[in-house]
Amino acid sequence: MSELRANTELPSPNQPSLEEQKDKAGNAEKVEEEIDIDLNAPETEKAALAIQSKFRRFQKKKTDPSP
Repeated sequence: MSELRANTELPSPNQPSLEEQKDKAGNAEKVEEEIDIDLNAPETEKAALAIQSKFRRFQKKKTDPSP
């Protein structure tokens, strides 16, 4: 019975939990990169319209009940 208790010990309050350790490791790997996009450029507008068009077609196809 004492062996069972030894295996089920709770972590000390000062020791971070396994989830907290994973969060800290994940945050260390994340690098924030600043992207500079000219929102007034004609190429940007064309790209946005193309993306929106494809998305609308996808949504229409997804909700179309025809077999």
